[in-house]
Amino acid sequence: MELKRPKTQTQIAILSFTCFSLFILTVGLDDQVLALLSPPPPTTKASGGERYVQMRAGAAFKIAVFADLHFGENAWTDWGPVQDVNSVKVMNTVLDNETTTDFVVYLGDVITANNIPIANASLYWDQAISPTKSRNIPWASVFGNHDDAPFEWPMEWFSAPGIPPLICPAANSTYSGEEACSFRGTQRIELMKHDIEHDVLSYSINGPKDLWPSISNYVLQVSSSDDPKSPVVYLYFLDSGGGSYPEVISNAQAEWFHKKSEEINPNASVPELIFWHIPSQAYRNVAPRFGIHQPCVGLINKESVASQEAELGIMNLLVKRPSVKAVFVGHNHGLDWCCPYKKLWLCYARHTGYGGYGNWPRGARIIEITQQPFSIKSWIRMEDGVVHSRVTLSP
Repeated sequence: MELKRPKTQTQIAILSFTCFSLFILTVGLDDQVLALLSPPPPTTKASGGERYVQMRAGAAFKIAVFADLHFGENAWTDWGPVQDVNSVKVMNTVLDNETTTDFVVYLGDVITANNIPIANASLYWDQAISPTKSRNIPWASVFGNHDDAPFEWPMEWFSAPGIPPLICPAANSTYSGEEACSFRGTQRIELMKHDIEHDVLSYSINGPKDLWPSISNYVLQVSSSDDPKSPVVYLYFLDSGGGSYPEVISNAQAEWFHKKSEEINPNASVPELIFWHIPSQAYRNVAPRFGIHQPCVGLINKESVASQEAELGIMNLLVKRPSVKAVFVGHNHGLDWCCPYKKLWLCYARHTGYGGYGNWPRGARIIEITQQPFSIKSWIRMEDGVVHSRVTLSP
């Protein structure tokens, strides 16, 4: 992607302060209003200690998946903030069309941290969450390879003496002085802590500490409308790395999944859905060639699978569990297919954000879970309202 740069030091300074003023006026005000209008949800713990979200009586449970939003990309230019506005419009359009959405999954690369020259990147995170939060819809998130990537200095910033012509945006920021100018970025744990502590609608969880720096590893229970202790589906979230450490789901994470799934679903009687950002190497094995043909379902197949660096056991565990119905990933902006792999489905989301590479039309994957009779169905909802690529993932 060709990056558009401001031509003068003054332009950089104005944009820095303008962007922060915009955040205070839009995100900050929304938070205050929501705090008054939206009562906090009740404590939601299943009998096994997992948090749960409960289905509505007589209704299917609908999940909207927003992938690769890339807020904050080229944040110092006039182009970057416009892309963030467009990304908000996509999410608003999807949620306006999918009016019965019960839950939202942010499937990684919520922000492009390597383009954000401030310490407090959570301001961009808040903007990305705002369409969901404003509708009082709960959400959960996993990290991608850009969410805590270290800041990359553009060479165009450096003047002849070798000093970048940048004014640190300390005004209107929760950071000041040297910390605001450190360019160290916002680490995974800080982003997750912010998401959890500042938003009562967030169901994100800091995973087990023995898996850190891999943070977003946890499970949520979708409960029956009749009984909050009765699981209908388990949603597993795994951190596929990237950014501050290698792009991989480690054998320690695989072992955690094995133990946790055996603990809460020992007979594999409850269906399970899996979410992470970077596709596993198994996606290469099922990737369509020369278009998308049955049994695969999708609309765009415009690039090769960019998979994790290694396969360390997670897929072997998933294919052996009959309860695992599908895996959902992002990362590749030019792919939106679902393909069967042994006894489960490997699915891409749809590139939702205007940040990131590629000019393909934006959209979101929708997942619909029906309890009686049980089924898991999915489709893509586009930014223009069109629906395509309907698929049944579990009858």
